[in-house]
Amino acid sequence: MEFTDQNFEQEVLKSDRPVLVDFWAEWCGPCRLMAPTVEALASEYSDRAKVGKLNVDENQSVTSRYNIRGIPTLLLFKDGEIAQQWVGATSKDAIVKILEKHL
Repeated sequence: MEFTDQNFEQEVLKSDRPVLVDFWAEWCGPCRLMAPTVEALASEYSDRAKVGKLNVDENQSVTSRYNIRGIPTLLLFKDGEIAQQWVGATSKDAIVKILEKHL
């Protein structure tokens, strides 16, 4: 799923399920390393959570709203609030452990 400035409020903040947002950019090497992990989580959790990406270069409003300075940054939202945050590449196991706590 691709999150944008336009759909962020509806798809993320108003979601009835936890939402994992991957803040990334095309030019970011660690972001490209995280892409397969994020895609795997999106398919594995499709029935219980939303998982998607937000391009920081194309969506400045959301990026500045959450003060994203380093990428990749992963934010887990639950009930419209940030429940967990990771900055930098992280393991799938670490993300799964946190996701499971919030489902």
